[in-house]
Amino acid sequence: MYYTFYCLMMSTSRLTLRVSLGRRQSCVLLAMDLSSLVTYCALSVSFSMVVSLVRSTRLCGLHIRPGEFVHSLKSRRRGSPARKYYIIAALVAASLGLLYSAYLLRLSPGNAGKPVILYVNQGNGIVDGSNFAAMLTTARSHGFNTIFFQVYRAGNLLFNGSELGGFVTDAHAQGVRIFFALYFTSGSQILPQSIYSLGEDGISLDMSTLPSPSQQSLFGNLQAGYHAGETAITTTNASLALKPGILVLETYGVGSRGLIRYGIVASVGVFATASKADYEQQFQYALNYSDGVMVFDYAGLVKSGY
Repeated sequence: MYYTFYCLMMSTSRLTLRVSLGRRQSCVLLAMDLSSLVTYCALSVSFSMVVSLVRSTRLCGLHIRPGEFVHSLKSRRRGSPARKYYIIAALVAASLGLLYSAYLLRLSPGNAGKPVILYVNQGNGIVDGSNFAAMLTTARSHGFNTIFFQVYRAGNLLFNGSELGGFVTDAHAQGVRIFFALYFTSGSQILPQSIYSLGEDGISLDMSTLPSPSQQSLFGNLQAGYHAGETAITTTNASLALKPGILVLETYGVGSRGLIRYGIVASVGVFATASKADYEQQFQYALNYSDGVMVFDYAGLVKSGY
């Protein structure tokens, strides 16, 4: 009689734990749907713990692969006390792993409701009617629930009202929130009020290069004239005094980790990551220890292949 406990991570969306007991004997199948990167990271840690427990009970191997949440136990004949011992050990190991996952998730309550933002910078790669759907597909497949879609650059409105309304409709059809992002390079540039009330979820101001009085003026004008959605600001200033609905601090690179805190949405620059693992680690830290996370930017994410 032999016992195996296989382990292989196939994707970050689904997870299955399987124990095979003997050539024609019992098996236990456990699987979980990983609905977010938070769940994935918690389970990764918890099943590392399972591996250790399994090794201590002298089971060999571990297998994790895609599947639905299933638990099955099949046996063709009554087992020996030793076989029962291994079955119980495997079940206890798996249960401890799942309980530990739940504990880790409690450490970061509400992550599922936080904004997970993908910034679309038109300066790095044009996104328009021809590839907007592809951008949404990428966003959803990576777990983003919000898009900061740049529609204004350096005084120029890039789309007309009809086009913007179409983008809003398409985003909402996919369950994605969309903010119109406005990129200012001069204090003389004005807010494009024609884009107000097109169904967007909010408007984001990207104006870090402007002097403080200009930033205050632009935000004050937005607050006074815009009531159809939420206000947001992306900034490099960790001590910015302005109070939008969403304040995104550009905490690019691990060197900015000390600036990540609750009260702001932290950010990850794809250009400031060394690998997919590094990207995921920065992403998860930002999400866990701030009010959300923003990734800059879509073009970089696609180019990286993460």
